[in-house]
Amino acid sequence: MAEPLAPIRPDTADAGTGRAAFRAFWRDFRRNRGALIGLAVIVLLIVVAVLAPVLAPYDPTHQFRDNRLLPPFWQAGGQLAFPLGTDAVGRDMLSRLIFGARYSLLIGAMVVTIALVGGIVIGLVSGYFGGWVDNAIMRVMDVILAFPSLLLALVLVAILGPGLTNAMIAIALVLQPHFARLARASVMNEKAREYVVADRIAGASALRLMFATILPNCLAPLIVQATLSFSTAILDAAALGFLGLGAQPPTPEWGTMLAEAREFILRAWWVVTFPGIAILVTVVAINLCGDGLRDALDPRLKRS
Repeated sequence: MAEPLAPIRPDTADAGTGRAAFRAFWRDFRRNRGALIGLAVIVLLIVVAVLAPVLAPYDPTHQFRDNRLLPPFWQAGGQLAFPLGTDAVGRDMLSRLIFGARYSLLIGAMVVTIALVGGIVIGLVSGYFGGWVDNAIMRVMDVILAFPSLLLALVLVAILGPGLTNAMIAIALVLQPHFARLARASVMNEKAREYVVADRIAGASALRLMFATILPNCLAPLIVQATLSFSTAILDAAALGFLGLGAQPPTPEWGTMLAEAREFILRAWWVVTFPGIAILVTVVAINLCGDGLRDALDPRLKRS
């Protein structure tokens, strides 16, 4: 007589479903060559940021007064001791670029986290309750979106005071309406579905319905938006740093490095070019990765 089949444990079934979903996601993601390149660059930047004290040849704020504005080693007058040259006060450009990766990734992570969490809460409340609550919240979001993002960030930093922390708060507040509107649209699309109605009939509270039932099914577009907003946060922080309202000297932040090098654009091209290239490569890599996430997570955009 055949032995009865063993019952399938729920946690085993959930784990299998999760692995299958991840394999499907990775299969769609890796079809995008640009996304894979962007992911590789991002991983490399994370490694550089984590190992910055080991990889950087010098302290990023140490000044070698006898070696000011040295060119890169391949140019006449350059030294192998300073592979990418030095800035106007003799600080090693390579060391400052390596430590600058830490600040840029920190800025992006903090800004996106604040904007994402705030936007999700606002969007869930607005989309779930609707009515006058939705109208009031969305009109405030519309007012914020009516201002150019960088201009509004400048105003907020001027009110809060210059500094890296205030710059991150200002940029997060500017980006928050994008997450709020996206979360609201997803919640309004999901709240009338059968599984939500079933949980409501079963007696689930509004908080449980919003955060445990509806939110997990709204995360895909929010993840894509968070990835793309990461690059926006880095660009805005660099712009504020360039204007003297973000990170303050001698912090080795790429935007601040550009601001300090403005008067040497014609005399010492490397003090401007290398931070600019670092910002460019980082933003392009994040955008490429975001495009791949969008293609993999949105069924309407999956390539055949």
